[in-house]
Amino acid sequence: MEDEKEDNPPSSLSSKPSLRWGILRKAFLSGNNSSHTDSTTTSEMGEKLKLISRKTGQGFNLIKSQIINNNKITSTLEEPHLDDKSNDIYVSYTLPLDTAPTLIMSQRVENNVSLNDFEICNKYNIDNTGLVCNWPSEDVLAYFCLSHADKFRSKRIIELGAGYGLAGLVIAAATDASEVVISDGNPQVVNYIQRNINANSAAFADTKVKSMILHWNQEQVPEVLDTFDIIVASDCTFFKEFHEGLAKTVRALLRSSKDSEAIFLSPKRGNSLDKFLEKVNEIGMHYSITENYDNEVWQHHQKFLHGDDSWPNYEKDHSYPVLATITHRFWRLERKRRM
Repeated sequence: MEDEKEDNPPSSLSSKPSLRWGILRKAFLSGNNSSHTDSTTTSEMGEKLKLISRKTGQGFNLIKSQIINNNKITSTLEEPHLDDKSNDIYVSYTLPLDTAPTLIMSQRVENNVSLNDFEICNKYNIDNTGLVCNWPSEDVLAYFCLSHADKFRSKRIIELGAGYGLAGLVIAAATDASEVVISDGNPQVVNYIQRNINANSAAFADTKVKSMILHWNQEQVPEVLDTFDIIVASDCTFFKEFHEGLAKTVRALLRSSKDSEAIFLSPKRGNSLDKFLEKVNEIGMHYSITENYDNEVWQHHQKFLHGDDSWPNYEKDHSYPVLATITHRFWRLERKRRM
């Protein structure tokens, strides 16, 4: 049975950005008589948007960030013509390591959408939440990868549904991975990813870094099948219509090795995460769930739960990302036989 509050968001949670998102999307799609108009998807999109905004500093903020002056960094960007009238801003992310570089990222002004955004969503059957903001789970994923840098050393990594690509960029800059592919299904998002790769190329040393358009509901190109040691993703299990495609994409891309794994950090959001993991199980893969996977993240979680007003609408179900680790089941069975 579907979680009722996902499809019918309570009025007490309503907000102007989410209402604008839903109204604009509905108006655009109905105006084009699209068969993709889906009240559930529109409702889910609005629910996700209204539950978190970083405009007031809400989020885990494990990777410290600040908006910086365009004039200070345009010389490092491929497209330096952006000015104060642009919808883009530049944000510096300071990694919490003495030896780690500061990353500079181009991203949208938060909650800034246009009808063209929805045209792209409709054309490619994708969502556009990657352009809304750097979501809190992406911040946590980036911090987790930084805290477990040895896991990624000399490995081939892909980030799925990357948005602006913070976690992928952190892996590329601070873990000595051999290659990092930062992917999203939305061409607009991938344009930002590539700009951010270009802006930070000096930080990657010998790590190869590239962007990729990768749609989970389409057949993947042979060149990427069975090639990645680690897959990472944050808050990618929200839209149920993509669950099966996402699970099959993980199975197809993950190298057939006992050490290969997919690392998902995602809030449970009603039954959304559980439904995705059911698909993972159905296609023959194994998963495990860990709630307390990092002391720093857990301390922030407990603080928000017990009255810290810096994130006033914090809810465990919708805000705290649990760790889901996915592996090929046949390697798990092989290990059991050897024990």
